[in-house]
Amino acid sequence: MDRIAVLIPCYNEEKTIEKVVTDAKRVLPEAVVYVYDNNSTDKTAEIALKAGAIVRKEPRQGKGFVLRRMFREIDAQCYICVDGDDTYSMESAREMADRVLEHNVDMVVGDRLSSTYFKENKRPFHNFGNSMVRSTINRFFHCNVKDIMTGFRAMSYEFVKSYPVLSRGFEIETEMTIHAVFNEMVIENVVVDYRDRPEGSESKLNTYSDGAKVLGTIVSLYKNYKPFKFFTSLAVVMLIVAAIMFLWVFAKFLNTHLVENMPTLVVSGFIALAAIQSFFSGLILSDMVTKNRRNFEIELNHIHDRKRDLLQERD
Repeated sequence: MDRIAVLIPCYNEEKTIEKVVTDAKRVLPEAVVYVYDNNSTDKTAEIALKAGAIVRKEPRQGKGFVLRRMFREIDAQCYICVDGDDTYSMESAREMADRVLEHNVDMVVGDRLSSTYFKENKRPFHNFGNSMVRSTINRFFHCNVKDIMTGFRAMSYEFVKSYPVLSRGFEIETEMTIHAVFNEMVIENVVVDYRDRPEGSESKLNTYSDGAKVLGTIVSLYKNYKPFKFFTSLAVVMLIVAAIMFLWVFAKFLNTHLVENMPTLVVSGFIALAAIQSFFSGLILSDMVTKNRRNFEIELNHIHDRKRDLLQERD
């Protein structure tokens, strides 16, 4: 088991990967640096290997696939995950690692948004999207995470081995955050310096398509983690629609003593029944989530025991 593992997912980052690896080895000399090449068509893997990193490959395209393989293959007391585009300063990595190793923090979030992000980033829709996602997650899940979509994080062994990677692309950062928040893991924020990509380096994030995926992930995870609130809200909306339709028909009935819009009355009844079904679905799913939480805590104890065994073997 490594004490610190620096994980760098990469796709066509030949212009920056050498500096990222070199900075990681300088700031964290005891760390093992892993670069996972995700079908790069340039010299990313070759340059990373020369810089001193352990280079492995993930053939399935997407950051989610890369992190799934990383988390499965590597055992470490502390994981530092950072992008290979040199937009994050590694100077904060030591503080982030110490919080995991010395203070039992499960996830340390590298907070760009409280630092230089809005000044350095030249894509206004990215700025707006990051702010919207942050406020949405914090409101939905009653937390105070400063940067939801940052690619710079430190994580504990317990978090990494208990986290089921479901996303394929850049929405994985949102999924990771919600997993930690919902399961009441210890999360802290560390302000980190952010700089825009150097000239000639291109972002792999598509503002609109990846943004839509992130929003879809938020809604899906809210439904999965907070089913009672989700389905109760849906039930309330449907009841309001059903009531409006019914009152419209009833108002006409009071004037004419005839039901002139029978189809509308029937539809309003079906919508009301769907609202009731939605409410009880939320109740049932909420009980299932509670059961899953109990099972998660048991599995977390097993993961902690495996970590202890690995440490004993290393010593």
